[in-house]
Amino acid sequence: MDNIFGDAAERLFAQTCTPDVIRRAEQGQRPAEAWQACEDAGFGDALVPEADGGAGLELAEALPVVLAAGRHLCPYPIAHTVLARPWLCRAGRPQPTGSIALAPHGVTLRDGRLHGAGVPWMRSADYVLAQTDGQAWLLPAQAARIEAGGVHASLSADASWDLADAERIEGGGALDTLAAAAYAGLMAGAMERVLAMTLDYANQRAQFGKPIGRFQAIQQQVSVMAEQVWAARMAAQLAFQGAEGRPAPLLAATGKARASLAAPLVADIAHAVHGAIGVTEEYDLQLYTRRLREWRLAGGSESHWHERIGAQALADGGDALSFLRGALCAKEAA
Repeated sequence: MDNIFGDAAERLFAQTCTPDVIRRAEQGQRPAEAWQACEDAGFGDALVPEADGGAGLELAEALPVVLAAGRHLCPYPIAHTVLARPWLCRAGRPQPTGSIALAPHGVTLRDGRLHGAGVPWMRSADYVLAQTDGQAWLLPAQAARIEAGGVHASLSADASWDLADAERIEGGGALDTLAAAAYAGLMAGAMERVLAMTLDYANQRAQFGKPIGRFQAIQQQVSVMAEQVWAARMAAQLAFQGAEGRPAPLLAATGKARASLAAPLVADIAHAVHGAIGVTEEYDLQLYTRRLREWRLAGGSESHWHERIGAQALADGGDALSFLRGALCAKEAA
C-alpha cells in the first residue's frame, strides 16, 4: 500500500498542513504557501504520464498521497488535482498551473452564466473542473463571483462564472468517478487520524482511577470504529483501481459508497468517547469530523452511489456472483 512517494507526502503535509494552517484557511486565508510546497514536490503530477512531465505512477500507487492528504486535512484539493491533471492530458489540454477542484454535480448553465451550488474547495482552489449536461468546463477561481453564506468554516461555496471566462473541454470523459475515488481516499485517511486521536484520548483520559480505554463499553465502541475505519481503507483501495489515471467506475462507486457509510459512524463514536472536549473550537477533532460529514455528501452520498450500483446490477441481468466477477474483471481490464 504505502510507498516512498506516499511517505514523502506524509512528511510534507505534516509540516505544511498544520491545524493552524487549516483554521486560517477556514477563516478565508488561502493556503498559498502550503499549496506551493505541494506543487514544488510534484505530487499534483503523480498520475500524469512521464512524456507530459509527470511521475507516471499507476492509480493504486497514488493512493498513499491521497490518504496522507486526508490524514492531514490538506486545505487545498490535492486529491482532486492528482486525478484531474491526467484527465486534462487525455483531453489534450495543457496542464494549468495551480490546484484543480472537481465539480461533477451542482453546476448549471443559465442566463449566460455557469452557476455552481456548493462548489468543492472554491475558497482555496485555483481552478474548478466542472461538468454539466455532459459538457466539461475549466473555470478559473479568480474569475468567479463567490456568494456569501454557506456552511460554517467550509471551503466550499456557491459561485458563478461568465461564459467568457470558461474554457470548454472536449473528450475527457465523465468526472463523477474521479470525484468518487478522490473522496473515498480522503475520507479513509481522515478516519485513520480520527481513530488514532480517539485511541490516544481513551488511553490518557482517566476516570474512576484508570484510563477510560480500559472500560468494556469504551473498548466495544472503539472496536466498532476500527472496523469501519479499515473497511473504508479497503474501500479506498478498490476506488483506486484503474488505468491511465481513470478509476474503474463500478469500483469507484463501491469505494465511495462504503466510505460514506462509515464516516458518520466513525465521527459519532469519536465524539462519544471524547465527550464535550471533542466539539470545542480549540480541539482538533472537530476539524476532522466536520470535514468527514461534508465529504460524505460531496460527489454523491452512499445513497446516490448505491442507486447507481443497483441500477447497473439490474441492467446486467445476471446473478449477484456473476455481477461481482464482472466487477473484478473490469478491475483487471482497467
